[in-house]
Amino acid sequence: ESDTASEISFQFNKHKKTPSVGSHSSDMASVSSVSGSVLSVYSGDFGSVDAQGTVEFALDYDEKNREFQVHVSQCRDLAVVDEKKGRSDPYVKTYLLPDKARMGKRKTSVKKRTVNPIYNEVLRYKIEKMVLLIQKLNLSVWHNDPLGRNSFLGEIEIDLAGWDWSNRKLNWYPLKPRSLSAVNGVDHRGVMNLSIKYVPPGSLGPKNPPSGEVHIWVKDVKDLLQLRPSGVDSFVKCYVLPDTSKKSYQKTRVIKRDTNPVFNHTIVYDGFHTEDLKDACVELTVWDHEKLTNHFLGGIRLGLGTGLSYGISVDWMDSTQEEVAFWQEMMSAANEWIEGLLPLRSL
Repeated sequence: ESDTASEISFQFNKHKKTPSVGSHSSDMASVSSVSGSVLSVYSGDFGSVDAQGTVEFALDYDEKNREFQVHVSQCRDLAVVDEKKGRSDPYVKTYLLPDKARMGKRKTSVKKRTVNPIYNEVLRYKIEKMVLLIQKLNLSVWHNDPLGRNSFLGEIEIDLAGWDWSNRKLNWYPLKPRSLSAVNGVDHRGVMNLSIKYVPPGSLGPKNPPSGEVHIWVKDVKDLLQLRPSGVDSFVKCYVLPDTSKKSYQKTRVIKRDTNPVFNHTIVYDGFHTEDLKDACVELTVWDHEKLTNHFLGGIRLGLGTGLSYGISVDWMDSTQEEVAFWQEMMSAANEWIEGLLPLRSL
């Protein structure tokens, strides 16, 4: 039924439910590096001020250098974050959406103690014009806090497909509260079609299998982000978390130039006991393959989404309601394939 089958043994440290402080911090550092979390547009927002004021900027595309340029001029009448001192330390940050992971953020310098900062800086993106036209520009203003507790001051979002590229003049735009779609992470990244199955120890006969097995059948993915005119060269990575050693890492082959890739790839993890299913999480992520680096496209995490793993608080146990329901159905239907169609998301 599948063109590729992988099997890997995976043993959980089930008895380390209350590890020492030293082992806890070490494990979490490794887990964080494995999960490869992609920060959202609003990561680090600790503020509660209302958006106000305006921002002046201009957009241009340099055809010769194939470069998108955002000329950030200045802001006026920004919200005051520290009311006792009557100050804000603002900077401007930009993303190209929905592909935050690929293009990354750009930001200006921080201007201290002012609600009317002047920047006169150009934020640059090396990107093909055809790809740029399927993006949106998210430009937001933030107060910079020395402890990293930055506060959101306002934003504007521009659909670049409808932008007048003959307009290279600086213009003023009102800053708005954050958009609900961006806050809730509602950016369409595609959907994964897969099946999973749990085979309990000894369920197929005496000592067969000797330990429990989780089978993951990655069938296909639909409607991936089209990063290039030719499509996208995608593959799927799989981890079982917690995994401080990365021994659970598996991946599919690369499907080239296709936003609807068919993988038909099965992975089998043994070493599972039934009680492990409450504390483990299967992370499946889709990536665009390029020579120098791979770019995150979206992913899912299958688990109970409790925020805890073996009594330890972890950020990767964050499954959505759909993902939790899918995992629970597998737990309650031993030896049966459970089929699902799950939306990819930022992790």
